[in-house]
Amino acid sequence: MTQVKLAVIYYSSTGTVHAMAERLAAAGEKAGAEVRLRQVDELAPAEAIASNAAWSQHFDRTKDEPRATADDVVWANAVLFGSPTRYGNISSQLKQFLDTLGPQWSQGLLADKVYAGFTASMTAHGGQESTLLALYNTIHHFGGVVVAPGYTDPLKFTDGNPYGVSHVTGGGNDAPLGDAQLAALDHMAARVVAIAGKLAA
Repeated sequence: MTQVKLAVIYYSSTGTVHAMAERLAAAGEKAGAEVRLRQVDELAPAEAIASNAAWSQHFDRTKDEPRATADDVVWANAVLFGSPTRYGNISSQLKQFLDTLGPQWSQGLLADKVYAGFTASMTAHGGQESTLLALYNTIHHFGGVVVAPGYTDPLKFTDGNPYGVSHVTGGGNDAPLGDAQLAALDHMAARVVAIAGKLAA
């Protein structure tokens, strides 16, 4: 069987989505995939980043990590996109990256791949589902295959999000990922790799 190539492409301001992406990358490797973990470019002005200590610290910690390119999407059989929730939508940073993929889209290079998404917000009803659904609008235009986790494992009744994986960071915006979220991330990565492997075969 052809080895699945999984790209985990994300934007994270304070580190929560970054931690989710790292967990997905590890789970993808455990499921047998070759993995690229890539963050998209930061677009916010320096003064905005400096105004939030957690944002500034995360920016400094990750500024030398590999950045996402169109080739990372073209290369992959499966892509997991991650973004914090921004007013019920994906961040401008991830959206800008998606908007640069027009040349690859026009050549059909983004079609017939497996895609799914992950997100985080401070509050329990802070737009997590609408963020994932908004992300999938782009995937439909790609001609991609959305492989959301649904309720395909009993653990999904604990984390409760059939559209992808999400996490609530709380009022301090610093609540760590719990067992339910880690299990949901592992499940989504394994499911995406499995379905991508079937399609590739």
